[in-house]
Amino acid sequence: MEDALILKYAGPVPRYTSYPTAPHFSEAVGLADYESWLDQIGPGEAISLYAHVPYCDRLCWFCACHTKQTLRYDPVATYLQGLHREVASVGGRVNREARVTALHFGGGSPTLVRPEDMIALKRSFTDHFTFAPDCEISVEMDPNDLDEARHDALAAIGMTRASFGIQDFDPVVQKAINRIQTYEQTRDAIEASRARGVRSVNCDVLYGLPYQSLSSLERTMAAVLTLAPDRVALFGYAHVPWMKTHQKMIPDESLPGVVERFAQMSRAAEMLLSAGYEAIGIDHFAKPEDSLARANREGRLRRNFQGYTDDEAETLIGLGASAIGQFRQGYVQNMPATGEYLRHVEQAGMAAVRGYRFTPDDRLRAKVIADIMCRFAFSFDGVERAFPGLAAAVVEEARLFRARDADGLTTIENGVFRLTERGRPFARSVAANFDAYLGNGRGRHSVAV
Repeated sequence: MEDALILKYAGPVPRYTSYPTAPHFSEAVGLADYESWLDQIGPGEAISLYAHVPYCDRLCWFCACHTKQTLRYDPVATYLQGLHREVASVGGRVNREARVTALHFGGGSPTLVRPEDMIALKRSFTDHFTFAPDCEISVEMDPNDLDEARHDALAAIGMTRASFGIQDFDPVVQKAINRIQTYEQTRDAIEASRARGVRSVNCDVLYGLPYQSLSSLERTMAAVLTLAPDRVALFGYAHVPWMKTHQKMIPDESLPGVVERFAQMSRAAEMLLSAGYEAIGIDHFAKPEDSLARANREGRLRRNFQGYTDDEAETLIGLGASAIGQFRQGYVQNMPATGEYLRHVEQAGMAAVRGYRFTPDDRLRAKVIADIMCRFAFSFDGVERAFPGLAAAVVEEARLFRARDADGLTTIENGVFRLTERGRPFARSVAANFDAYLGNGRGRHSVAV
């Protein structure tokens, strides 16, 4: 790939795990809307749950998640009391005939929760929601937190997918991002999870990290492949120190440039494909028999705040500080500040403070952007059938983009706007062409490659 092309399309744009994106949420949507949307969940409807644990026992400099460091367990225990209360309040409004098809524990570091507290938290969910028999339960794992008791507790709650943050195994890179984690720790934690019946293991790997080189990333990828994960998420490090001030601990001059980032991404992807993994969207890879790979082949791949997913539930309920929910009507987000979150939950049982209500045009553009991010294409007939009378604008925008596309990123054939192999690495930039809000100055974003 030519350097000039990479530089041309590497400008900052959203990751499009939602549309409209979070900078466009406002207090115009709040608790009353949230309660109404919960009340409208119907019997038999599939729902997903996300539980956020905003604590870590160390703060990784690269992290852009909503979390804080604590060396004491007391704040975690207090937070969990509030989370139990929110689970009870939200569950009390949801139709008990609705089925939970997925529960994801994220953070932060959910694995720092004590074993008995993790079991009690899962029990709270099952007490207040109806779980489908085949519900997927996934947990973000930090090997540094794990011991036999915690592994046993995760088995007891029925964990089906373990997601391990690796980032990079190189000691120099680990020191620069304050994430010391050996290969042996990671291997042993994965083996312990599998020994307890976990069906699927995901590993997160980052490129574009400080002091990371093409050769060091190759060594990390070779080590990751020996772990035989079912899925690999290959993310570009998002350097956003204006939003996450702890990232200022990472010197700007230590970061690889855009062209080098692209080379790292390409080489890691090449190694995964050579090992038999299938490419999923812009940054995921999965073994052919994995459910994510099957969903991709069958055209069922979706994208939400957790990234690419085969979860078909239209409703996602977020619980915990800063958690975001997605409904047919729009998005809702909880109070991010932990203390304020607890105060809201104590007073109202819930903590929704902002969100966004969809317009018909939002739904149309969300579908187009999701199709580009998941399938690298969208059908003119498909959007016109789904949004009669509204689709003409995006169809015209697609035709105009193609007419100006001197770089060969896209084609239009038989009424389908499609990214070429040359264009797929720049899917975020192409999708941004259909974002009606991107130019209004709200939000700053990471580079697109």
